[in-house]
Amino acid sequence: MITSVLVANRGEIACRIFRTCRELGIRTVAVHSDADANALHARVADASVRLPGEAPADTYLRGDLIVKAAVAAGADAVHPGYGFLSENADFARAVLDAGLTWIGPPPAAVEAMASKTRAKQLLGIEPLTEVTETDLPVLVKAAAGGGGRGMRVVRRLADLDAELAAARAEAVSAFGDGEVFVEPYVERGRHVEVQILADTHGTVWALGTRDCSLQRRHQKVIEEAPAPALPAELDAEVRALAVRAARAVDYVGAGTVEFLVAGGTAHFLEMNTRLQVEHPVTEAVFGIDLVAEQIRVAEGHPLHPEPPRARGHAVEARLYAEDPARDWAPQTGTLHRLAVPDSVRLDTGYTDGDTIGVHYDPMLAKAVAHAPTRAEAVRKLASALERAAIHGPVTNRDLLVRSLRHPEFTAARMDTGFYDRHLAELTEPAPDPHAPLAAALADAGARSRPGFGGWRNVPSQPQTKRYLMAGEEHEVRYRHTRHGLEADGVRVMHADARLVILEVDGVQRRFEVSRHGDRVYVGTTALTALPRFPDPATRHVPGSLLAPMPGTVVRVADGLTAGAQVKAGEPLLWLEAMKMQHKITAPVTGTLTDLCVAPGQQVEPGALLAVVKEAF
Repeated sequence: MITSVLVANRGEIACRIFRTCRELGIRTVAVHSDADANALHARVADASVRLPGEAPADTYLRGDLIVKAAVAAGADAVHPGYGFLSENADFARAVLDAGLTWIGPPPAAVEAMASKTRAKQLLGIEPLTEVTETDLPVLVKAAAGGGGRGMRVVRRLADLDAELAAARAEAVSAFGDGEVFVEPYVERGRHVEVQILADTHGTVWALGTRDCSLQRRHQKVIEEAPAPALPAELDAEVRALAVRAARAVDYVGAGTVEFLVAGGTAHFLEMNTRLQVEHPVTEAVFGIDLVAEQIRVAEGHPLHPEPPRARGHAVEARLYAEDPARDWAPQTGTLHRLAVPDSVRLDTGYTDGDTIGVHYDPMLAKAVAHAPTRAEAVRKLASALERAAIHGPVTNRDLLVRSLRHPEFTAARMDTGFYDRHLAELTEPAPDPHAPLAAALADAGARSRPGFGGWRNVPSQPQTKRYLMAGEEHEVRYRHTRHGLEADGVRVMHADARLVILEVDGVQRRFEVSRHGDRVYVGTTALTALPRFPDPATRHVPGSLLAPMPGTVVRVADGLTAGAQVKAGEPLLWLEAMKMQHKITAPVTGTLTDLCVAPGQQVEPGALLAVVKEAF
């Protein structure tokens, strides 16, 4: 009987496992890096153990330190979560050798499926060994790990070597294993997967299908269960193949078998020997707790001969601290507020006031909606996200809402190329035009008595305030009068620091306002209050390239020096942050007049990287 579980992970998955453990009466132990000393998962556990350092290689990827932590804390079991060491057979063996219970599949099964190349060979599928023009496009993938790390689409043979090198470097950083392989890339395929659960008594459940086709950088963004519009015979085929893969390696516990479906054919991709980020949609549809089932299986309990029946439809959206309009650049800073309507399930490793750092994946939370039909679940999730209060770094929230309402998605005609086709339209700024006025009136209301106030029997000029909204500067004007605050063309019904009510064309609208420093949030619209007199020291010459995030300069383009001629879109240097490399490209065609950084250099957001003078 398991009495105490150490979770060898962080963030939302650790918090989610701890929640189940508490419900089962099991004591919990967290491990945390120095960067996560005050993280939510470390605070909610019954006990926590420090892993000295900040980088994953020094902390969450140190299996020896985690096993020592489990023994020191008196845990009798280890749950790996997902990512980090969750698919590391040596770590699983070390846990078992220490006399602890491993809440996961047998090390031999992990090892058999840990490498995508070996897994394909096990099922009789051989990867490409030599790539020619006729094979293009191809996909470079890391043999270990997942989550889109170490994955590159190659469309020109001349780019293959560089992309192989970049994929190896990213794979080493994320998984400690630089093995990569190449396979054909299917342009308009659907990513379909099957959740499996197996016990030690020979029972294997195939818990329906999931569709995870909406992806950015080959990492899933929106997932749902069951996979919609999947022909019955194909649905049966992938479930049967998933069970066959599990039985081939004597699998035990929860796992996922992934396929690319195109032209009525299912192509095996890989088997993930762990829990998946998107497991909540399966839980919602089948009415089970997969973590609780994992624990029961690890204790030796048998599964029922048949899985429970599926009910309804569930959709999950991953909320990331990233800017989709800027090549998905991850964002950092203080998360002032995260509040989502309780009509949906929210799994998160953050709470108000937490800091989003540079060391780990930028996922803030997962929001999950369940309803009797797909259309209802999609509508429910889109509405909840639209009404959520998310104050802090830029997120992908607006993209998620628009994606869920896009006709291609609502009609279940999506594929893995969805964002390649629609990203521009989905990231087109659409801020509320009344947000700057509401922000100004909230500020004015906060400076006077609640409501209106502030009037003096002296004629005065209109008050003015300036805000930056969606990259554009907006100036608003208002007056204090004996009747309260007034603005041209809008009737001000109420204005205080938190709430502004305006009447526009006979319709009253309520604006909830929140301010954190110079950042103002009016509903879901974010603005930056601009100073009356800008500081000249903060200005940069045209063509300046500023660091979009804190990170490390890992590479500068070969031979690049000041004075070089560059073309718009040409890669100049690469930053590494949040386990991924990000290209910094020339904004215009012209001359590189200044190169301000070198490989190995740490930079903060807004740091000057280079200057390109446009050629006319």
